[in-house]
Amino acid sequence: MDTSAPHETKSDKLVIYQIFTRLFGNQQTTNKPWGSRDENGVGKFNDITAIALQELKKFGVSYVWYTGVIEHALMTDYSVFGIRKDHPAVVKGRAGSPYAIKDYYDVNPDLAVDVNNRMREFEDLLKRSHANELKVIIDFIPNHVARQYYSDAKPPGVLDLGEDDDTGKAFDPQNNFYYLPGQAFQVPPNVFTPEPANAPYVENPAKATGNDVFKAQPDINDWFETTKLNYGVDYLNNRQPNFDPVPFTWLKMRDILLYWAGKGVDGFRCDMAEMVPVEFWGWAIPQVKAAKPGIIFIAEIYNPQQYRNYIFTGKFDYLYDKVGLYDAVRRLMEGKGTAEDITRMWQQESGDYANHMLRFLENHDEQRIASRFFASDPWTAVPAMTLSATLHTGPLMIYFGQEVGVNPTQAEGFQGEDGRTTIFDYWGIPEYQAWTNGGRFDGGKLTDDQKNLRKFYQQLNQLVNTSDAIRTGGFYDLQYVNNNGQSAGYDPHRLFSYLRHSAKQKLLIVCNFDREKTARTTVRIPAEAWKALKLDAGKSYSFTDIFRTKTKLKATALAGVPVELPPLGVLVLEIK
Repeated sequence: MDTSAPHETKSDKLVIYQIFTRLFGNQQTTNKPWGSRDENGVGKFNDITAIALQELKKFGVSYVWYTGVIEHALMTDYSVFGIRKDHPAVVKGRAGSPYAIKDYYDVNPDLAVDVNNRMREFEDLLKRSHANELKVIIDFIPNHVARQYYSDAKPPGVLDLGEDDDTGKAFDPQNNFYYLPGQAFQVPPNVFTPEPANAPYVENPAKATGNDVFKAQPDINDWFETTKLNYGVDYLNNRQPNFDPVPFTWLKMRDILLYWAGKGVDGFRCDMAEMVPVEFWGWAIPQVKAAKPGIIFIAEIYNPQQYRNYIFTGKFDYLYDKVGLYDAVRRLMEGKGTAEDITRMWQQESGDYANHMLRFLENHDEQRIASRFFASDPWTAVPAMTLSATLHTGPLMIYFGQEVGVNPTQAEGFQGEDGRTTIFDYWGIPEYQAWTNGGRFDGGKLTDDQKNLRKFYQQLNQLVNTSDAIRTGGFYDLQYVNNNGQSAGYDPHRLFSYLRHSAKQKLLIVCNFDREKTARTTVRIPAEAWKALKLDAGKSYSFTDIFRTKTKLKATALAGVPVELPPLGVLVLEIK
């Protein structure tokens, strides 16, 4: 059990809403596989109106993560606006991957109504967001760039990536890229290009590919559309670090962070942060925080052995909790695993950094809950999302459309049918269009079931935004006294119970992950737990659900709390 004293000061309980910007406001319904921008439509910065932002604020959001803002490679031709055309052989999907950055100092022209004023349109969105009391996160993609990276918007005096590289050297700590001298890049076989190319793609010498592939022809499943950035690590010499003097890539990437922080961005979600040396982060993040106090850094990271390192050495505020909590609750949602997996997860990452873990059930990389590849039913998320939001004091993230049960059911183009909302293709999201409702953002075309699902998420956000125990309090796992054997026709290994407690509030939270069986049981709270709550174990208390059912119970402390939870039911019982 973690019976550590509650944190009564600052709360890390942010509610982050991830918007895939090009999909958010698109009202077109054509949805032709591999369709062009003009055929399938594309959302704009301007579609995210003050009304939309006000509705997100009412929904309980505190931060909006606008995904796909920085200019990336795409197949649509913007050369008439002075933007170099990308070769289709090294672009994934017609709309391109937002993680193959083409110009770190510019924004995606697809997102602008007036392409020549695209940066102003983004800056206006930033101002609108702040005016509606929402903070803004954008992606920072530090590990790799598009193969044809070229900045036409960089400030005067800034050298482009690779501009001063010695391309005759496979590795030089002051080069921005890694090279394969004497070898020309070869596009992987069987790459489909819906756009015609005037000439073959030429890159000589070849650069190393983004996912650490040091060969001239990467595989089709590699990040072949990207090139790896060189932070002074000699990958072909046992990853020998060369950090003194400071590598040029460090300086250039720090300056890019400072550029966007200077525009008023409130945070960065750092793509594949663990593929960049932790020493860079520990050097760069404090400098950006000194320039803009309060700015936050979130690391996409999948190696639990590195969590502590990236928080305390790398200075990240928050880390993805994918390998821990997401994987544990997904197994439960799919009818696998046990509630004891949750205990094992938090025990490995509790103590001094559970509040640094960002919890979620969906994002652009993961399959949609409603899809046949995951749970097939968005309501399966109720216990998992409640637990993810309330287990500790760290932040919570929701992916746009999760709250209305978005369910991708066909191949959009490069993405293929895999249960994910496409990040590579022009597309409209029917369930989300029902909420945006032609720019009214009132849910006017949602079904009753979708409205009720969204209401659940809104109530959950309100709970975490207003509960002192959830926002600032301590945590006590009750699983060890409540997982004994089969009981009353339900499986106790699919029920998870715990306490959240602060000086102002005490909560007993119980989640039933079983999709079929009602759980009727008595939740035991041992004497040690009452001591952690600073309550007398010899007294009786009332237990009132402050979340969904408004259930009221009365129980003597050590006799246990009699509860009944329907399939996928949850109780958040305030103890008084």
